[in-house]
Amino acid sequence: MDWGDRFERLFADLEVTLDAQERAVRDAEVADRTRRERARIELAGRLCAHRGLTIDLRLVGGARAHGRLVDVGADWLAVAPTEQRGSIIPLAAITSIAGLGPRSEAATTARRFGLGYALREVSRDRRRAQVIDVVGNAFEGTIDIVGADFLDLAEHPVDEARRAPNVRSIRTLPFAAIACVTS
Repeated sequence: MDWGDRFERLFADLEVTLDAQERAVRDAEVADRTRRERARIELAGRLCAHRGLTIDLRLVGGARAHGRLVDVGADWLAVAPTEQRGSIIPLAAITSIAGLGPRSEAATTARRFGLGYALREVSRDRRRAQVIDVVGNAFEGTIDIVGADFLDLAEHPVDEARRAPNVRSIRTLPFAAIACVTS
């Protein structure tokens, strides 16, 4: 074997080694960028990318909610198990979500208004509502007042309208104690 062939093989081996090292550095950089991008994803953005899909939620207190993800707000989401009923769930009450894929969007695609605004819409309709608290207690009635960080629920029998003689009590629930509101 002459010196020319030996140098060609040596340089070819060095070229292969250098290419492998460059590829390893590039792969590590791509993996690092991917981790940094994923670290900036907020739950609201992840949820926004899955509007219209069916999800299964586990909530504090053992409650569950299942249905089509209808909307996402600043600190809440709405799911509809049927066309007639829907639930508003504070993000803070969610312990796990099944049914999300890897997609995400910017969290700015979520509605900017908070839980109170969404609950005021339910209150405005004067429809019967069920409120489940973070311990798992369920209360039935009509939402009378939605304050800055609480709601008042006029408790009355499910089959009776919200009239003064039918109201058994007014229950005040801080938003922090609410796991789910279904109406």
